Parts: sequence; structure tokens; C-alpha cells
Amino acid sequence: MMQAMVLEGVDAPFRRATVDRPKPAAGQVLVRVAASGVNPLDLKIRHGQAPHARHPLPAVLGLDLAGTVESVGAAVTAFKPGDAVYGLAGGVGGLQGSLAEFIAVDADLLAVKPKALDMREAAVLPLVFITAWEGLVDRARVRAGQKVLVQGAGGVGHMAIQIARAFGAEVYAVDSAARRPEIEAENAVAIDYRRSTVDQYVDEHTGGEGFDLVYDTVGGQALDASFYAVRRFGHVVSCLGWGNHALAPLSFRAATYSGVFTLLPMLTGRGRAHHGEILREAAKLADAGKIRPRLDPRRFGLSSILDAYGAIEDRSAKGKVVVDVAE
Repeated sequence: MMQAMVLEGVDAPFRRATVDRPKPAAGQVLVRVAASGVNPLDLKIRHGQAPHARHPLPAVLGLDLAGTVESVGAAVTAFKPGDAVYGLAGGVGGLQGSLAEFIAVDADLLAVKPKALDMREAAVLPLVFITAWEGLVDRARVRAGQKVLVQGAGGVGHMAIQIARAFGAEVYAVDSAARRPEIEAENAVAIDYRRSTVDQYVDEHTGGEGFDLVYDTVGGQALDASFYAVRRFGHVVSCLGWGNHALAPLSFRAATYSGVFTLLPMLTGRGRAHHGEILREAAKLADAGKIRPRLDPRRFGLSSILDAYGAIEDRSAKGKVVVDVAE
């Protein structure tokens, strides 16, 4: 048996329950969860605002995790008991989430934890890193010397800044003035969207030519602005392409657009091995000192999950939020 936090329904409190410990099927790994990263999508699922996540309630939430391999199923050769691992592993598509003592995970979704990061740091990395990597590397082929603009320097945005910098790009980030110290600490140029229009920052930082690559992590007006900020034959990527958008500004620049939907392999079962590949690249960058997630300094456990969610909801979090499962 094991302890798990079960969300019974929309906006319901979490219930600590004693449930059967899962057994790893063929191709799966049983992980003893040390820490669970909290993401805005977890809040949307709890509020019944994420039908695209396909996670019917009651359910165990939690997408990201870091922990230790307890046992492996048949045909698993990449991991062994005792390995420290991390991954974007569950909490959508009916897959058990990481707010539980143990979780059985498709081995393709996991990678060995970076040595440079502790369990808490590793637990917040998978979703934001994979999302940033799929946009910058898989879709846009970021490279040294490019001018990259990141719309929003939050979870995905702060990781996109670090990845683009690791590839040798010159990075600019649009956010509020309050985020300026964080952006500059990552060796990027901060742009205050309240003080500079798109035309102004394109003129100031690119001589009116536009940015080679724009990664939008905000959606809405920020995505519209991205279509004006990109240079001719450039590329715009977004992980929040909701709403209605005029594509004419993009077309007039002969620029291209890509969308990122990180959950797709988990929901469909297709392409999961690529998530593991991306996390192995993340581990290399982390161990080389080129990326590091920002953590909110507060500590939350299974008994204070709603406080952890509240830190994101009230925007008081000063970095990624972690729930310590192994209390």
C-alpha cells in the first residue's frame, strides 16, 4: 500500500488516501517519489479548466517528479533500482500523478537525474525544460549568433532564456519591471512591456530588422506582438496559442509559426522516448552549469498542497513551487 493525495472533484480539497501501490508493467519503472513539481496546469485541472489534459476526477495530480527507482518491469534495461531519476510522468490523460509515494512510469518518459541538481530542483525541471526545448530546438533550430526574443520570463520563459543562451544566442525577454533582476541574472536583456511598444524595442535592439526567433510563453496579445517582432523569414513559436490571431503580420514577413503541445506524447502514447532524450540533454546542460531552475524558497508537503497551489494562484511564488512528497 501507499499514501496518495486524491482530488475527488473540481475545486474539492485533496484527500490523503491509502491505496494500492502500483506494480510496474512491462516497459515501466516504479519510482519512489521524493518531490513533485507544481505547474499552473495542475491548478487548471483542479478548477476544471483544462479539458485538453483529459484527466477525469477523482484522480491523483502532479505532472513532474524526481525520485528513486524502486523496481523495474520486464524489458527495462535503462534503469535499475536505486537510480535517481526525474521526468514529466503523469497527472494527465488518466495517468496517476506524482502526489503519491510511488508511481509507475513509462521508462521512456524518464532520465537519470542531473548530478548538479538535488531532488527538489530536478522535480521542477521536466515540463518547463521540455516545453522550451521543443520550441527552441526541435521547431526553430536555435543557433549561435541569433537574436532570440522570449515573451514572458516565468516557468517556461526562464528556461527558454537559459537554453537559448546555452546555444550561443543573444537573448532578450519581455516581462514586467519586477522581473528585470531575474532576467539580467540569466545574462539576457530585459524589456519592460509597460514602457516599450513592439516597434520601440524592435528598433532599439534590432535596428528595425526584427528578431530571428521569438518564443511566446504568454499567448494573447503577446503572441500578436510576436508576429510584429519577428524578422523577415524568421520563426515564431508559442506554447499558448489560444484565441484568435491575425496571421497577416507574420505572412508579410514571410515568417513561420510553430505550436508546442508538450502533453501530446503522454496523452497519445506516441513520441514518449523523445521526452526522455530531451531530459538527458537537460541533465548535460545542468551538469555543465548552463541551466538551473529557480525555486520558491518555501517548503510544502502533502499536507499543504493547497498552500503550494495558492503560491502560484496569488502570484507570490518567487520561482518554481515544489511539494516534498518524502516528508
